[in-house]
Amino acid sequence: MTRGPEPHRTMPSVTHDDAPLLANLMPWSVAPPRLGRGWPAGPDPASLKARWDALVKAEGPDRETLFEPSRSRTLHSAVGQLPGRTGGTQKLVRASGPCPEPVRVLLAPFDEQWLIPDQRLIDAARPELWRVADERQVFLVETPESLLVTSLLPLLRPGRVRPLFRRPGGLEPNLAPGLLELLHARLGGAPTPLDVLAWITATARPDLTVPLTGDAGAWARGVELGRRLLWLMRRDGERPKLPGGRRPYVRAPLPSRPVALRYDRDEESLLLDEGRISPVPPQAWDFKVGGVRVLEQWFAARVPDPEPGTLAAIRPATWPQAWTSELLELITVLTLLAEDRPERDDRPVPDPVTATELREAGVLPAPASARRPASVLDGPEEGPEGQLALL
Repeated sequence: MTRGPEPHRTMPSVTHDDAPLLANLMPWSVAPPRLGRGWPAGPDPASLKARWDALVKAEGPDRETLFEPSRSRTLHSAVGQLPGRTGGTQKLVRASGPCPEPVRVLLAPFDEQWLIPDQRLIDAARPELWRVADERQVFLVETPESLLVTSLLPLLRPGRVRPLFRRPGGLEPNLAPGLLELLHARLGGAPTPLDVLAWITATARPDLTVPLTGDAGAWARGVELGRRLLWLMRRDGERPKLPGGRRPYVRAPLPSRPVALRYDRDEESLLLDEGRISPVPPQAWDFKVGGVRVLEQWFAARVPDPEPGTLAAIRPATWPQAWTSELLELITVLTLLAEDRPERDDRPVPDPVTATELREAGVLPAPASARRPASVLDGPEEGPEGQLALL
C-alpha cells in the first residue's frame, strides 16, 4: 500500500537564522519497519535459520505459540512477498521448506544484525523501503539526539528513515527538486546527492534544521567531514584504525558465554567476564545514542535471557569469533566518530542559503509528489498465496 505524505509536525517554519528543515530538503521519509516479534532478527544468521526450522516443524497450537501472533500478523495472515526477496507467500499455517536467506540490517545504533526477510513474520515491513534498498542506496535515520547513516535496511525506532534515492540504482535523489541546481549556481561546482547527504550529516542540528552555505570553501570542508562520517557509519571500505595506527586486540581470551560487561577506565580495557580487550579509549565506552551506551546495548543484544521454549531461546551455544571481530571494529568506529563528531555550533554559516531564498527560487516547498514514494516496479512481485501483486 502506498503511504501518504509524512504526518504534519508542529515545527517552526523559520529558524533564528532561517536555516531550512531537513524534512524539506529530503522530503520523502518512511517510518522504520516494525517487527512485532523479536525472534526473526538476531546477531547470528544460523540461529535464525534454526528458529525457522523449529517453527515449520511445529504443528497446530505449538506453531501458533512459537510464532507469537499479533493483531497485524497471525499464522493465517495473507501477505505478499517482500520486494526483491524470494520468501514464500502461502499462509504460515501451511508453510514449509527452507528459511529465506537472512539479510544484514541495522537493528540498533551501530548494531548490524540479521533478519529473516519474510513479510509474513513482520508486522509492518515497509515494502517501499525494500524496493529501493540496493548497493547504491544510503539511508539517513533520525534518532533522538543525532542522525545516523547506513547502507543497510534500518530497523531503528522511533524516528524517520530518509532514503537518499527514490529509485533503485542510485536514481532520482530524494532531494527537493531544484536544490542541486541552486547549490551548483551558488557554489560554482556541481554537488552530487552524496555530497549533500555528507553536508547534512556534518551540519544538521538537534532541531533537524540544516544550515546551507554558498561559500565554496566552507562547503568543501563540511562535505569532507561528512564523507568521513559516512565512511565510518557505513563501514565502507578499508577497516579503520585508531590514531597512531593502534587497534584494539583480545588481550585475555573471551569466555565461551560471557555474561557481564565492564570497563576499566584506568587500563582502557573492556572486560567480558575474565576476557579482556584493549586498548578501548574512554570515548568509545562513553559513546551514547539516545542516552544509552552503544557498547552496552550491543553486548546485551548478544547475551539475552530469553524464555525457555521460545524461538528466541535458539541462539549460539558459544560466543562466535565473528562477534569478537565485529566488537573490535565497533570500538574503533566509535572512537573515531567521537573524535570527528562536529561540535554543535549555532553560529551562522558564511554566505547562508536560507529557507527564504529556497522559497523565492521555487525549491521550497517541495511538491506533494516528492513526499510520496516513487512508482517503482521493475519486475513482478508475488502477492498473497502466489498471486501477482498489483501496484
